[in-house]
Amino acid sequence: MNIWRVLLAIIFPPLAVIGKGCGSVLIVFILTVCGWIPGVIAALIILNNPKR
Repeated sequence: MNIWRVLLAIIFPPLAVIGKGCGSVLIVFILTVCGWIPGVIAALIILNNPKR
């Protein structure tokens, strides 16, 4: 996990996971619309996943 991606996940979560696939971006976007904190948490979890 790169420091720039972490900062981007805090500022605007959907942009941080853009390289992880369309489904990840959509999930993080929906969670960000519902509330900023859930979007940030989801983005950090997706970025921390070593399998993708």
